[in-house]
Parts: sequence; C-alpha cells; structure tokens
Amino acid sequence: MKKYSLILIILLTACSNETNVDLQTRARKLVQENILIDGHIDVPYRLSKENVDVGLSTTGGDFDFPRAKSGGLNAPFMSIYIPAEKEKDGSARAYADQLIDNVEELVGKHPDKFAIPMSLNQLNRQVAQGKLSFPLGMENGAAIDGSIENLRHFYNRGVRYITLTHSKSNHISDSSYDKERPWQGLSDFGKQLVQEMNVLGVMVDVSHISDQAFWQVLEISQVPVIASHSSARHFTPDFERNMSDEMIKALAKKDGVIMINFGSTFISAKSRTSYAEINSAVDNFIKERNLVKENTEVKKYTEKLQKDKFIYADLNDVLDHFDHIRDLVGVDHIGIGSDFDGVGDSLPVGLKDVSEYPNLVLGLLKRGYSNDDIRKILGGNLLRVWQRNEDFSAMQKI
Repeated sequence: MKKYSLILIILLTACSNETNVDLQTRARKLVQENILIDGHIDVPYRLSKENVDVGLSTTGGDFDFPRAKSGGLNAPFMSIYIPAEKEKDGSARAYADQLIDNVEELVGKHPDKFAIPMSLNQLNRQVAQGKLSFPLGMENGAAIDGSIENLRHFYNRGVRYITLTHSKSNHISDSSYDKERPWQGLSDFGKQLVQEMNVLGVMVDVSHISDQAFWQVLEISQVPVIASHSSARHFTPDFERNMSDEMIKALAKKDGVIMINFGSTFISAKSRTSYAEINSAVDNFIKERNLVKENTEVKKYTEKLQKDKFIYADLNDVLDHFDHIRDLVGVDHIGIGSDFDGVGDSLPVGLKDVSEYPNLVLGLLKRGYSNDDIRKILGGNLLRVWQRNEDFSAMQKI
C-alpha cells in the first residue's frame, strides 16, 4: 500500500535519529504503560501436566508471573485447550471445566497477582490494579457438546472466545489439519452456534478451522471475528492452518483481527521443512526398530534431531509477518497470539518466553511503526473487537 511506504520512510528517518538505547527505552515504556493482550497462552494445559506454581518464578515453560511482569504482559488469554480425542470419548465438557478450575485455583492462590474478567470493564480495572487479567479462550468447541446451554455455561465461567475446532473436525466445524471434511465447512449446529455466540458476546475464533468454514463464519457472523493465534500463509504456502492474503483482507473488511502465532513452523517455510524431515526420520526410526512413539529411545532420538536439525525462525521472520499484514490491510487488524506454552521447543530466537515482548516492540520501532501503531497491536485492536461483540450482545437484550 503506497501510503504505508511513504509513512514508513518518514518514520524510519525519525527513528534514525534515535540511538538503539533510546529505542530500547521506548519499547520497554510501551509494553509497561499499555494493555498488552496475548490472544493465546497455554498455561491451563501446562498446569494440567505439571505441578508448578506460575505465580512464582519457574525454571520451565514460557510463562510465569515475574517474567510476565518483566515483559509487560497484563492481559493474556488463558487457553482452555481440549484435545480432539476428548470429543470422541465424551469427556470434553468435564475436561474444559477442570482446566477452568485450575485457572480459578491459581487466581485463588494469588489474588494479588491474577484475576479473571467477565467484561472489558473488569479487565481494565484489574490491569489498573497491577494484576494480570486472565480472560479465557476455549480452544476447540468440542466442550459445547451440541448444546447452546453449554455455551451459556462456559460464558458464565469467563470464556470470551471459542476456537471452533482444533486438530480434527468436530461437531461444529471442519479442521484445517484434518483431511476428512464431513461438513464442507460448518455443521448446521456450527452455523447456529456462531449466531448464538454473537448474541451472547463470545468472540468467534477462526484459527484452526478449514478455509471453507472460515468463509461461512464471515457470512454468518454479525460482528467482527478473530484469529487468536494464526500467521500469514504468504510465508508458508502449504500450511492451511495459517491465513491466506484473501482471508486476511476479508477478515479486515469485517473489522476483525489476526493475532500472530510465534511458533517457528507457523512463521518460516525453512522451519516447516526441517520439522517435516525430523518427523520422517523419527517415523523410520520407529518402524526399523518396531517401537512405539512413547518409547524412551524414540523420545531421546527425537530430542537429538530437534537439537541438531530443527531450523528456528528468528525475530525478523516474525516481524516480516507483521509487515506483510500491515501492508495488506493496515495496522488496525494485527495482534499478538504467541502460543506460548503451546508450541513446545519451536519458539523463534528472540521470542522465547513472555519476558521478551519488548524485543518484538523494539523490532517494530526499528521498522518504522509509530507508538500509536504499537498500542493498537499490543491490545487496542483486540479490545475494539471485544467491545463490538459486547455492544452487539447488549443490543440483543434491549
């Protein structure tokens, strides 16, 4: 977009007069003085697997309170992630409730540090009090279990967006990862669910769903939708999980937001190739030795390949996604959806945990983004979409 080229030249000229130390100071000031929303952090699932208190400093994982405060993070969406198999065995709703219980227990243990907001007003108050506000996002609508009453149940527990499906097609939507597409987009119930989410004020999250389902969501939804943790398919042409330019333009036209996933395989084609080669080598290793995937020998071999062969993205690769989307649709439609604690050991160099958001902001400043641009990316854009959803819901109750 020509206007952005001109603006970029002007801003880069201004930035050239600032030292690197000046820019670092500005970056840290921006993350510490504004609402910083990350659309997707998998702490609840991590807590279900590890006996760890993220209210204190931890040696593993990507998130804990001290690192979050250092990085300026104050409003991370806690991902209520339901593995695909939970729908098949009928335990999805109970599992989702347990993960929410885990978040509530964490908040109860550290009420001076954490809180769960039920509205935007509550989120703003909690952040103003110096707390980390934990809005909930359900990753995989399997827990809805075909019941609008369950949607209301999870809304009442704090869920403010739902990723309609995950790695397998479910009773709501086809998945971008699944070769089987039983619905050719959304199921009849899925179409009804999108409408009811609009009425209730729960944001629709199009990450993970198939392209066909995405277009149906945009046609049905009366309010802006989000992609809570997706990146630009422009850089990973073979990866449907990311969003095409055409989809990003359509999302923006409806005033939605794409929140960039930091995982190296979401960001870099080279990383994806190395990952595929590692998986192929592991599969051959298993077949040659007649082992199962869970075998200790297999795990050690996989870890060695990851260390020796995996190609990590870096901060500049991530920034390229921000630039591409900005040039495509403008800064009003970009957010952060890191997938911290959700993408394992695949995070890019320079963005390894929640303490490193200042690195991202520094990179944006160096590429000519203004303070106002960065405030929008940090949280302003997502807050706008959430507000639109809240306002629409309120109108339905009049």
